[in-house]
Amino acid sequence: MFTFPKQVELLINKSASKPYVFLMKMHGINKHKPWIETTYHGIVTENDDKVLLDPPLIALDKDAPLRYAESFEVTFTKEGEICGFRIHGQNVPFEAVVLDKSTGEGVIRAKDKLDCELQKEHTFTIQAYDCGEGPDGANMKKSHKATVHIQVNDINEYSPVFKEKSYKATVIEGKKYDSILKVEAVDADCSFQFSQICSYEIVTPDVPFTVDKDGFIKNTEKLNYSKERMYKLTVTAYDCGKNRASEDVLVKINIKPTCKPGWQGFNKRIEYEPGTGSLALFPSMHLETCEEPITSIQANIELETNHIGKGCDRDTYSEKSLHKLCGASAGTVELLPAPSSSANWTVGLPTDNGHDSDQVFEFNGTQAIKVPEGVVSTSLKEPFTISVWMRHGPGAREKETILCNSDKTEMNRHHYSLYVHNCHLILLLRQDPAETENYKPAEFHWKLDQVCDKEWHHYVLNVEFPSVALFVDGATFEPFLVTEDYPLHSSKIDMQLTIGACWQGGNARMSQFFRGNLAGLMIRSGKLENKKVIDCLYTCKEGLDVQLPEEVASAVKVAFNPNQSSLTVEGDDIEAFDKVMQHISYLNSRQFPTPGIRHLRVSTTVKCFNEETCILIPEAAGYVMVLQPEEPKISLSGIDHFARGAAEFESPEGVTLFPELRIVSTITREVEAETEPEATEGTVVSEEIMHNLDTCEVTALGDELDGEHETLEVDQAQVQQRGLEMTSSNLGLVLTGVNTMANYEQVLHLIRYKNWHTEALFDRKFKLFCSELNGRYISNDFKVEVSVIHTANPMDHANNAMVQPNFINPVHHASVDLSGHNLVNAHQASVVPSAATIVIVVCVSFLVFMIILGVFRIRSAHQRTMRDTEGGKENEMDWDDSALTITVNPMEFCHTTQCHKSFEEECNWHADCINVHQSCCQII
Repeated sequence: MFTFPKQVELLINKSASKPYVFLMKMHGINKHKPWIETTYHGIVTENDDKVLLDPPLIALDKDAPLRYAESFEVTFTKEGEICGFRIHGQNVPFEAVVLDKSTGEGVIRAKDKLDCELQKEHTFTIQAYDCGEGPDGANMKKSHKATVHIQVNDINEYSPVFKEKSYKATVIEGKKYDSILKVEAVDADCSFQFSQICSYEIVTPDVPFTVDKDGFIKNTEKLNYSKERMYKLTVTAYDCGKNRASEDVLVKINIKPTCKPGWQGFNKRIEYEPGTGSLALFPSMHLETCEEPITSIQANIELETNHIGKGCDRDTYSEKSLHKLCGASAGTVELLPAPSSSANWTVGLPTDNGHDSDQVFEFNGTQAIKVPEGVVSTSLKEPFTISVWMRHGPGAREKETILCNSDKTEMNRHHYSLYVHNCHLILLLRQDPAETENYKPAEFHWKLDQVCDKEWHHYVLNVEFPSVALFVDGATFEPFLVTEDYPLHSSKIDMQLTIGACWQGGNARMSQFFRGNLAGLMIRSGKLENKKVIDCLYTCKEGLDVQLPEEVASAVKVAFNPNQSSLTVEGDDIEAFDKVMQHISYLNSRQFPTPGIRHLRVSTTVKCFNEETCILIPEAAGYVMVLQPEEPKISLSGIDHFARGAAEFESPEGVTLFPELRIVSTITREVEAETEPEATEGTVVSEEIMHNLDTCEVTALGDELDGEHETLEVDQAQVQQRGLEMTSSNLGLVLTGVNTMANYEQVLHLIRYKNWHTEALFDRKFKLFCSELNGRYISNDFKVEVSVIHTANPMDHANNAMVQPNFINPVHHASVDLSGHNLVNAHQASVVPSAATIVIVVCVSFLVFMIILGVFRIRSAHQRTMRDTEGGKENEMDWDDSALTITVNPMEFCHTTQCHKSFEEECNWHADCINVHQSCCQII
């Protein structure tokens, strides 16, 4: 048996593999401190507690014995063992645990689950201490403090989240963008690997867009606004750990049409309903400048009306009526009137008949007219005015005569004329013979573009020799050349006034024919036309208008041309400019405007800071469609058949033709039914309207009026008082002038028919019609038939009554309604012979026979009146034949009737009348 030092205690441990293992436990003094590394680095995964350290945590103590052979193990004494590790630091979430006291091996582990997102690294100090004994561990030794750095490794626990709930952008069509917009997602993970977004993806299939890894979206092809106006894309994101975004994001990309500078919101077709006042032309229009810096804007708005009437919509009354409406004094003579019974020299000239526009006449180079004598004085009294509407294009180099007054026979001298030559307007005015034959101004030349531009223009010549003033469309022009000539030699040759050419009296033919259109040719002798009247004649009834808003009135300048067919707007504020444009309107003040298209153009110039045109604004073109006005129906009504005594026709007052005439005008319109919304057709209603008339004409039907014994008359003072004019001829009577229907009606009530020889007259028929706007709207033909009642001397009747008192039986009739007869001094209590009395009278005496014939005539008129009553006429007449004696020559009567069959029809009220008729024919 071995002897060990008394400090060593040998322990023998028996085992199968190591039958003899000796463990030595040494006891002694704790001399040394434990030793550990100065620095440790550790890694720990979040949600795990095990820390991997580099180097491993091992504490050594020199007090520990050395290891011997494998056959036995040395057990450290208590002083050489490592009893623990102590961590120093505040709120350190780790703890150090000794795994083996003898070897000093230990580990660091987390007390709780770590969160990398809260703290990615931890640093603290650690000490090892041994197991030295002593009261209160007085012999325990501690190692130095070592620094421990621990990094918390991340796990991919979070998914990407987009910063915005949605994204939107606007692009212009036709362009490919490098980048339209950027989408961005974030990841809450703490590590670079898991917190980085590695890719983005467009989920929506078949869209012309792509997105890169940084989130930039761009288009893969040029976009087309007409094909698609907006794209909606769904985009997702992936982090580097392949986690997909928790929610995809919506991206809206609006496609904007290619920015083209110009007017936006412009309607090409604008409908105008007559009678509605002004109509805004550009209510939603605004100027697109594509964000160019603008310093000034100028826009010219033009309303083209050259194809309407004589350049625009004007009242289509006769030129004479228009002069009167404009305040011109009396004395104006119209040389190109509408063809009528009283002015027929324009018959045969092509016209537009004045139905929808003005009365214009066409001259084709072969046509001319002679103005009848007496229409215009052969020698104009100075001062005088010539006015005309003319449309003329570039013509031949020959003279083209508008108006010419020349010798009627023998010679070819031109006394005065107005003609066109090489786009010059020339007035020839030869002075009458004078005592001093000196040179005097004779030809006045104006060189005008208007003469040959194929457009309508209004020309006014105010002549007050030796000065001549020309107004073209209201503007004054001075002659550029005045030539002189001797006055004409004295002559007794008559003069001929012609239009469209000049009469060559020596050759008896026309020459210098005019090619173009003429209208409203007027001559006014003795007085000049003033500027106010000239402007009125030229002014259009349609045009442009603008009501400037107060807030932009000072920022924008607006200027009109004279007839308001165009205006110019200037400004530098786009917003104010747009507001002014939106307040520009079209106005037509005519009650019945000419329907059709008025072209509309807007030309715009824009300047930038360099005072040059920086962008081009295309011309905006459209048109105003003036709708067809509701045509008025002018109706004439009244008593159309009545009888009067012959004495009334022969009296100074005559017989009133239209005592109860009424003039009514109505329009028919369709009104939608409110009670039946499902109905497709509306209700047609008639509505009475008021408007003017310009002509009413009364003509005699059948034979023309014989001026020797019959006439139509009207109080001239009453006509003039109501602002009308009257002309009469053997055809009838014509009232002219623009005036109200009421005034025309009052004057027509005053028209009287007079006849001084009524012996052979039994009835007379007349026709009346009225018109508006120079024949554009014409009334119905109102026909009146007036019958003549022939009466004998009252004394003769008294004698006849005393001769045969027994053959007259008083018969009292009830009140008889003889509509339309309006006899003067008529009263009730009629006495009519009976049938038996008539037979007796025929047998007894020719005197009674003649009485029966007279009664027959009265009965005939009575029956016609009864038929009129059945036709709807309501006019009461009382009849009295108690004091009526008819004296008729039987032979004259028979020759008058000529035994016509109508006599039997008129006598059908009694058979005996037929017998009388047969006797009459036998007498013949």
